[in-house]
Amino acid sequence: MKKRVIGRSDLEVAPLGLGGNVFGWSADEKASFAVLDAFAAKGFNLIDTADVYSAWKPGNQGGESETIIGKWMKARGNRAAIVLTTKVGSEMGPGKKGLSRRYIETAVEASLKRLQTDYIDLYLSHWEDPTVDTEETLGIYADLVKAGKVRVIGNSNHSVETMRKALSISAKHHWPRFENLQTHYNLYDRSGYEAELEAFCRENEIGVTSYFSLARGFLSGKYRGPEDFTKSAARGDEMDKYLNDRGLRILAALDAVAKARNSKPAEVAIAWLIARPGIVAPIASATSVDQLQDLINATELDLSAQDIEQLNQASA
Repeated sequence: MKKRVIGRSDLEVAPLGLGGNVFGWSADEKASFAVLDAFAAKGFNLIDTADVYSAWKPGNQGGESETIIGKWMKARGNRAAIVLTTKVGSEMGPGKKGLSRRYIETAVEASLKRLQTDYIDLYLSHWEDPTVDTEETLGIYADLVKAGKVRVIGNSNHSVETMRKALSISAKHHWPRFENLQTHYNLYDRSGYEAELEAFCRENEIGVTSYFSLARGFLSGKYRGPEDFTKSAARGDEMDKYLNDRGLRILAALDAVAKARNSKPAEVAIAWLIARPGIVAPIASATSVDQLQDLINATELDLSAQDIEQLNQASA
């Protein structure tokens, strides 16, 4: 399997990342271990999580996903084979959020403890923090890289303006720079990334990973009307926004390409992302090994130029 490099770093990843947002939420520890085992067994290595996953589930406090991944890596003894991404900045409790030096110093140690490791391969600012100067954030990241606790840094959900400023600061101080942008991008949600971020990241050799790669499951094709919303307790109530003329047009195109390629809509949607210039790896979640297999199949699906144009037109 051909690996891709994240930005200008030395992190080589297979062209599919496994989202850890479901671990400790809609996938318990046993189910999570099964998915992680199957993912690694196929030669994939990029696992993405965040300290806040999955604080939104009643009874959770955040850190559940990191804890499960940490237990799994410890049990399997495979830490060196994994490219591990986690994020900092989202609210973990009263006063526990943001990108200040003081908070990141505490948060990174908590993540390392939950993950049962002494280093994070790719550490991301989860959201912009307008209350903290970008230089302060990059300064603590530089210290963490120097100390060996973080290998590479990046960001999630940042604007072109903020990333441009960050690259300038990193160059000025000879600090590590953002090598990765993780952004909301899929066949339905295109404009936010393609308007400015895509060109900027390609010009500056920033590797891009996409989240919500299947539009919260809509692009799998299992939600085609309100009667289907009960198919997922986690995502069913989010489907209204996709069930419109454009959404149904996209599903029709996915169906057509999937039929021609003897595949499934989810596989085609992920393959479309893999084929996009600048995308290092789409990130997608799976709560079962069966769901994961569709994602893995996508990495072996070579879409033709005609397939891609058909999908582009349907989702324009």
